[in-house]
Amino acid sequence: METIKISSEFIKLDQFLKWAGVADSGVMAKHMVLDGIVKVNGELEERRGRKLYPGDVVEALGQTFKVE
Repeated sequence: METIKISSEFIKLDQFLKWAGVADSGVMAKHMVLDGIVKVNGELEERRGRKLYPGDVVEALGQTFKVE
């Protein structure tokens, strides 16, 4: 599990996917979420605007990240 530090109170899921390097663009991040291949805290997440806070765990494309 890789830890990704954010400098604000929260980050939106699509922005996080770009920040972590999982998605090359916002469009790619949007499609990943809409295609149902992203989980947040073990549950499928279909809202690309979902706010992530420190402690949340994101899974996508076989990679796992913890928001810190």
